[in-house]
Parts: sequence; C-alpha cells; structure tokens
Amino acid sequence: MKKTALAIVTALLLSVSSACFAQWPVFDAANYSQNLLTAARELQQIDNQIQQLQNEATMLVNQGRNLTSLNFNSLSQLLSTLATTNQLISQAQGLTFNVAQSQATFNRLYPPSYGAGTSNAQMVQDAQTRWQTSVQALQTSTQMQSQAAQNLLSDQGVLSSLVTQSQGAVGALQASQATNQLLALIARQAIQSQQLTVSQQRATALDQARAAADEAQAQQVRTRFIGSGPQYTPQSVSFYGN
Repeated sequence: MKKTALAIVTALLLSVSSACFAQWPVFDAANYSQNLLTAARELQQIDNQIQQLQNEATMLVNQGRNLTSLNFNSLSQLLSTLATTNQLISQAQGLTFNVAQSQATFNRLYPPSYGAGTSNAQMVQDAQTRWQTSVQALQTSTQMQSQAAQNLLSDQGVLSSLVTQSQGAVGALQASQATNQLLALIARQAIQSQQLTVSQQRATALDQARAAADEAQAQQVRTRFIGSGPQYTPQSVSFYGN
C-alpha cells in the first residue's frame, strides 16, 4: 500500500515539473546575434546620415562666408593720394608736360644756333626764360619728392588696414577683395614712382638743353664781337730804329 502511494506521488511530481519546464522560453543565440548585428548596422547608418547633414551644414556656412563682402574699401583714399601728384604735374610751370606745347616751346627757347638777324635783346630774353624754365622744373621735381614722401606715410596706414582685413577675412571673397586692394596700392605707388622719375628727368634734360642753348648764344655773341672779316695779326714793332 505504501509503495503504491509513493509511486503516485512521484508521478505527480514529474508531471508538474514537466509542465513547468515546458512553459520556459527557449533562447536562440543565432537569432539574437543576427538581430543585434542588424540594429548596429542601422545605428551606423543613422550616424552616417547625421554626419552627412553636419557636413552639408558646414559647407553652407563656408559658402556663406565666401560670399561675404569685405566691409572696407581703400580705393577712394588711394585715388585721393594719387591726385596729389597729378595736381603737381598739371600745375608745372615753364615747359608743360603736353607733347605738342612742350615741343613748340622747346624749339623756340632752345635753338641749335642763333642767326645773325637775332637781336641781342631777344637772346637775353631767351636766356632768362631758359633759366626760369630750369628753375621751375627743379621746383616741380622737388615738390614731387616732398609729396611722394607724404604719400608714403598715408600708404603705411592703408597697408596696415589692408593687412588686418586680409588676416581677418572670413571667406574667399573677403580675402580676394583685400588682395585686390593691396594690388591697387602697389599700382598707385608704381604710378607715383614713374611720375617722380619723369619730373626728375625733365629737370635734368632742361638743364642740359639750357647749357647747349647758352653755348649757341655765346657763339653768336663772339661772332658779333669779333666779326667775320680778317682777324688782327700781331706784328713786331721796332723802337728807336732797331
């Protein structure tokens, strides 16, 4: 009787245990790994899309900077500085820088020779005019040198501002505009250098021409003083019959 009861209890326990184990879920390691890999790939794609959006946003910001104009313009100051030397040239006295006028004046004041019919008063007047013309040319050259020195001080301020603007440029457009203005400054200085050279060479040429014209005038004066006839020939003189 006892054996029969024990067998029944054992059977009941086994049946309950089997039912409980049957209710536990079965873990599929392969499926879990596949799902984890898929989730990781999707997360990586999301990260890539976010990075792409960030890159596009950065590109748009840079493009906006490249299109930003430089809020600085030195052209008016450069033109104003150049106008100072242009004014000195336009105000030059004596032999002007106009080609036709200067050629006519030069031919009149600096003849290669003076004819016999030229009066002494005319030659004296021409000599005085030549001297005044040389002095005026030297004065213009000196004024040009002084003005050029003042302009260099102004250029230093412009150069400093342009370098600051170039270093602080936020985009290609600002950097390009700053570079263009630096080139304009160099061009202005080159023009001023040419103007200075022209004024100096003009003064030198007029002084040399004055010397040549004065020599031609002196030759005519000597000819009038001595004459064109036979020259005096010294002869020996005897004293006391010797």
